[in-house]
Amino acid sequence: MAYLWIGFAGFLGAILRYSISLFLFHESAVFPFATLSVNLIGSFLLAWFITAIVKRFSIPDHLKAAIGTGFIGSFTTFSTLSVETVTLIQNQDLFLAFVYVFISIVGGLMMSRLGYRLVEEKQTDEHA
Repeated sequence: MAYLWIGFAGFLGAILRYSISLFLFHESAVFPFATLSVNLIGSFLLAWFITAIVKRFSIPDHLKAAIGTGFIGSFTTFSTLSVETVTLIQNQDLFLAFVYVFISIVGGLMMSRLGYRLVEEKQTDEHA
């Protein structure tokens, strides 16, 4: 049954990711803003979800997997980041390739930290 939950949530995450690229960014030929954006947002969401929801509430394992692996996992995409980086390199855009990878990794880590911190600060405020 967990597979159905993960599959359905994955469907929703993939549709949202595709919609963001269509409606907000119209895939730039110069720089992959859509993929960068969803990966940064996804890094934040997963960290926030784990900290704010999973650690505070008793959530069934199939629901955790559906949201974390299914929805957020299909919303973000490492394979697209990899292909777009190789495409930038093949187009001799080495600087943009470096910037893209750097922002994706460092930005993803920073967004994850932000997701954790927002929850930690809220918990501190609630206990004060």
